Amino acid sequence: MHQALYRKYRPQTFDDVYGQGHITDVLRYEVEHGSVSHAYLFCGSRGTGKTTCAKILARAVNCENPTHGSPCGQCAACREIAAGTATDVIEMDAASNNGVDAIRQICDEATYTPAALQKKVYIIDEVHMLSQGAFNALLKTIEEPPEHVVFILATTELQKLPATIISRCQRFDFYRIDVKVIAERLHHIAQNEQIVLSDDAATLLARQAQGGMRDAIGLLELCGAGGAEVSADQVQNILGLSGYDAAAKALTYVAQENISALFGIVAEVVSSAKDISVYWQELLSFVRDMLICKYAENAAAYLDLTAQEMETLSATAAQFTMPRLIHICGLLDEAAAKMVRVPATKRMTAELALLKMCRPQLDVSPEALAARVSALEDKLALLDMGASVARPQQNIPKEDPVREEIPTDKPVKEEAAHSAPSTNEPTLENVRDISEALSRLDDSHKSLAGFLSQADISTSADGQTLYIAAEGFAAAMLGQPDAKEAIAQAFALAKITDGKAAVTVKTKAAAAKHAADEIGKLL
Repeated sequence: MHQALYRKYRPQTFDDVYGQGHITDVLRYEVEHGSVSHAYLFCGSRGTGKTTCAKILARAVNCENPTHGSPCGQCAACREIAAGTATDVIEMDAASNNGVDAIRQICDEATYTPAALQKKVYIIDEVHMLSQGAFNALLKTIEEPPEHVVFILATTELQKLPATIISRCQRFDFYRIDVKVIAERLHHIAQNEQIVLSDDAATLLARQAQGGMRDAIGLLELCGAGGAEVSADQVQNILGLSGYDAAAKALTYVAQENISALFGIVAEVVSSAKDISVYWQELLSFVRDMLICKYAENAAAYLDLTAQEMETLSATAAQFTMPRLIHICGLLDEAAAKMVRVPATKRMTAELALLKMCRPQLDVSPEALAARVSALEDKLALLDMGASVARPQQNIPKEDPVREEIPTDKPVKEEAAHSAPSTNEPTLENVRDISEALSRLDDSHKSLAGFLSQADISTSADGQTLYIAAEGFAAAMLGQPDAKEAIAQAFALAKITDGKAAVTVKTKAAAAKHAADEIGKLL
């Protein structure tokens, strides 16, 4: 008979448990030193090892030859408990046995000594499902149980347990398992099962499991059932995922207010038979990642992404301000909840939410008003600087709009946007973080963000001049008068320069030659 992989590879000792060392170390120590508690409370999200650790602990306290606090797995007690035939280890699912009578029966049986083992162990799973009467019946026994009894309570919703129960247990919080740890375990299982698993596929499966090892192993078995190599594309197809690039594409269209293209994306998701709710969760996750990427100091520490995904994320995040991202998060969250309540209208719910993302003026929520106020503040700041503010137009991208406008061999003019810099250039200060400036580019110049991201940018010490060194074609694009005007405004709004600075654009080759000439003069 086939055995599911998550059962086949369920840890048998504390050493085999992944990602919960802070718990297994304590349990191993208590067993080894004979200081086992009378009641334990294991809480945490699903698939993180609560029931597994409960079963290992049940074997460990009854093992005839424990090894450093872990069960040996060879003695009669270990074999009986592992096979589920030990009468002194009782597992109960509180979801289906939540009445007071079931708990009273347990309390009555607990007074009798074990039939064959050293201790009676009661494992009550999903304990938060017990009724109030059942909790009251359990309270006295769990507070002062007989010496031969150990209670292990497991729950995914700690907040539903009475404080009186929690206070009488030794509590352990099971953390969500790190993506890298899950991926490592998946590779180990795949190798044993002769499944060819790519690194990208393992990472994607681990991400989808949301910290649960059991879910990750189940997804691996699902994707590897066909016998072929498990690749990232295969995982996306089987699980109905659209991928990171698809989410980036949709958010880019939102930044460009390209409503027509967004309707096309929704139609594509629906026609491909993918669940739009799954796609919506991907968008939510992507926007969350954008907020972290844009505003966290060490974003990589909070994001389990490849280098390519990180690059895609940074480029997309550069097109948004914080108020706009918060507004989008609110719309995505509200739409996700409505899809659950009224699944028949998922498509329309998605389309309306995307429309509101492009047109904040259609939404009267506080987040939408904050986004609009932020845009107005930018315009007022530009007016104070003496800049003209054009009415934003919908930007519908072409296949390659940059190449259509300017030939690659067009010379780059190196004059400033407003006034030519002096011959003796002031001391320069490198600009490391331009993400805020990129998000301030007006709608008709969003395409400049990619060129600026690859450029070397510095400012004069007085903040009055902005120097940009880019590759030939990028320099040609950034050197256009309207582009330099937009750049000057964006960097001023981001407070990188002191007001609207003069902008000088050079090719990197020209900038390097100039630096070499200056060094030659000094020598």
